[in-house]
Amino acid sequence: MSEKSGAARAAHLDLSDVEHRVGGLVGGGQLWEPCAASDIRRWVMAMDYPNPLHWDQEFARDSRFGGLVAPQSMAVALDYGHGVQPACVGRVPGSHLIFGGEEWWFYGCPVRPGDTLFQERRFHDYTVAETRFAGPTMFSRGDTTHTNQHGVLVARERATAIRYLAAEAEQRGLYESRLGPVRHWTETELAGIDKLRHSWILSNRTGESPRFGDVGVGDTLPRRVLGPHSIASFTTEYRAFLFNIWGTFHWVAPPGVEDPWINQDPGWIQGFSFDEEGARIDPRLRDGLYVGPSRGHVDADRAGRVGMARAYGYGATMGAWCTDYLAHWAGHDGMVRHTKADFRLPAFEGDVTYFDAEVTGKQPDSSWGVPLVEVRLRLTNQDGGVLVECTAEVELPL
Repeated sequence: MSEKSGAARAAHLDLSDVEHRVGGLVGGGQLWEPCAASDIRRWVMAMDYPNPLHWDQEFARDSRFGGLVAPQSMAVALDYGHGVQPACVGRVPGSHLIFGGEEWWFYGCPVRPGDTLFQERRFHDYTVAETRFAGPTMFSRGDTTHTNQHGVLVARERATAIRYLAAEAEQRGLYESRLGPVRHWTETELAGIDKLRHSWILSNRTGESPRFGDVGVGDTLPRRVLGPHSIASFTTEYRAFLFNIWGTFHWVAPPGVEDPWINQDPGWIQGFSFDEEGARIDPRLRDGLYVGPSRGHVDADRAGRVGMARAYGYGATMGAWCTDYLAHWAGHDGMVRHTKADFRLPAFEGDVTYFDAEVTGKQPDSSWGVPLVEVRLRLTNQDGGVLVECTAEVELPL
């Protein structure tokens, strides 16, 4: 049922090019250069994650790491397509994509300046459901394994892509009917946001790790706030994903795969596709802030064409926020081992995002061979809307 006109309309999602690809290896982009110290700094700046271990050379040098080290969330910044590449496989005419969630496993090998990550990608599976947002909607999952230049396993990711008919989402106008005007904050409100943000930064700036025995079920983690989100913050986030910088990557394919689905047209609507050939001369023709599927993130008119009503943030960014928040609490002697985040609502322009988390369980002897604390994390906006529901397992020292 159309939320704008009230007229019933049939919509068909053509998945004929999807089914035969399930389980297959797929290609993607590979960065040309190793990760640089300033790539790490750019990333944490974009994530608004001022942990000095990742940007302050003097602080990091005096830490147990002996120098700058990337946050665990850096793995997605060193990948192509915001990590969703293996979940976006097959041509679906008239479609668009938003990020539906991701699951991460981390294996204890940090990324440092000079490291290169390599990815193996596989299209895992998909399901179809009716949604109020866009009618028939495909939820597809893809897996990525990240290893470094020494062949050491760094992380695994399972990403969920939500693929839907853009025209159907535009017609229904779900967010347009629910969102009011862009929120404008008073100076007093902004001062309160800044105070909470600063308090969270200081909650563990030195990187001290809570001891496993001192943490109890029901304990709460310090509250964090991000925002207000803006065109400037969305743009800064976009540029921190290294593949979004002109000329940083090349296409790679798994050996022996006849149809590796590397840079084929996924079926985007007009005005949302890249011009791969033209970009060889004018790289802006595949720069997502100007053309391509990401342009709605910073352009309200384009956002409306894919049912999003106004400029909005990135799913992979929300996943990184979760990992960074948990790692900040875990400190230098702890680490995030596993997260599973479901994305429920975008961070829209003008919104503020709050982080609230609680310890829900403890595993003295986990399958990882280390003591783990289970944490439930929720991200909400100023109106109580839930952006992310996340469960995690965090390693803490005994």
